[in-house]
Amino acid sequence: MTLDLAGAAADAEARIARGERDPHLFNLVAWNRADHGDLIGATALLDQVLARDPGEPVSLTSKAALLRRQGRLREAVLHCDAAIRSAPDYPDAWLERGFVFASGGSMERARECYERAIQLEPAIAAAHAGLAAIAARDGDDTAGRHYARAALALDPGNIIAITALATLDLEAGRPRDARNRLEPIVATLTEPDGDRTLAFGLLGDAYGRLGEPARAYAAYAQANADFATIHAAQFAEREPHHAFISGVGNAVAQLDFTATLNPVRATPAVANHLFLLGYPRSGNTLLENVLASLPDVVALEERPTLRAADQDFLADPAGLARFAALSEDSLVPYRADYWDKVAQAGVDATNRGFVDMDPLKGTRLPLIARLFPQARILIMRRDPRDVVWSCFRTQFALTNAAMDFTTLERTALHYDAMMRLLETAQARLSLAFHVVRYENLVTDFDTTTRTLCAFAGLAWNPAVRRFDRT
Repeated sequence: MTLDLAGAAADAEARIARGERDPHLFNLVAWNRADHGDLIGATALLDQVLARDPGEPVSLTSKAALLRRQGRLREAVLHCDAAIRSAPDYPDAWLERGFVFASGGSMERARECYERAIQLEPAIAAAHAGLAAIAARDGDDTAGRHYARAALALDPGNIIAITALATLDLEAGRPRDARNRLEPIVATLTEPDGDRTLAFGLLGDAYGRLGEPARAYAAYAQANADFATIHAAQFAEREPHHAFISGVGNAVAQLDFTATLNPVRATPAVANHLFLLGYPRSGNTLLENVLASLPDVVALEERPTLRAADQDFLADPAGLARFAALSEDSLVPYRADYWDKVAQAGVDATNRGFVDMDPLKGTRLPLIARLFPQARILIMRRDPRDVVWSCFRTQFALTNAAMDFTTLERTALHYDAMMRLLETAQARLSLAFHVVRYENLVTDFDTTTRTLCAFAGLAWNPAVRRFDRT
């Protein structure tokens, strides 16, 4: 926050103390508190406004932004939607909605929101920058540079626009240009924030491609240290994700998750039910696209399809023991909720092969073993050196797992915990498992995919070779 804004926030706080209730004053103070790490205090101020006026669009939008910072994306979207219902032409609400969708990887929805914001306010630099970032992510050099230039014409120091251009430079094989854009920027960013994290991550990519591994590592380490610092307070009371994974592994080793029901009840009207998991950066998305290229196969990527069971049985250490003891009739609502989540995601799996892809869904294997005992489990494996390094240098959306990727040591602990869990699950659970090795997939594609299809009960088809179009 600049000195002017800090001074304005101090003045606003004094005016609030004198009894003034202008929402603008509360928003100023809230953002000052948020920028100093007091998200709880900031939210409490906004809640005071919303208690008096539940539809106040500025405070709804500000609270959405605070929720986004905490990774609470669903709640953030709902607050944006409430702001838009109250003030359909409020551009900041559309802009924040775009930020939320972009944070969750829903880029088409983010694009629509940014475009709507620009329609309402053409001079909104952040919306142009958001479109530039999406275009850069998609490798669209023309659109990316167009929107980045528009953003920089309005805001010459816009970090998102500059990093979008650096991304395009890297994509075009010009790491030196990317480095030259980014080094002056990171020199001006003295405090950890999302912009600095993004810039240092890209600078690491540039150094790596320039053959400077030590500087690349230092840049990635700084990006991750910033990420950890920004979110430290939020995760201070939570156990590390690798400890949670180890707890699930211990439960799988000790408890009986055998299912006895009729498989028709578990997978109604689905021809083949597949769970594709393994570990981030192992090739899961590649294999998902290969499978989705087959006729009559649909896939769903990284959705919380098991949310109801997660909330009831994975939230506390004794939850899986309670789950293992449930009667078969007690499992029925959880299966129904699963298929409801699939349908809500827009996927019709009726009489088709269905792939539920999520690299970290190995932690749900004990749930799957009882809820869907006839499902087949695909485990994607890749050289752990590639995987651990890639997770360390990749900037993921905020999750408990992402906090474990902030150092190489914690990333390795996380990887080890997940691999131990998967090995225990294969030994203990009554599920059909098949390991697909990334290296085999890319060097002997036809043999690997034919073997995979035979395991999955799917007819191999040359269409799998056109996975890049899927």
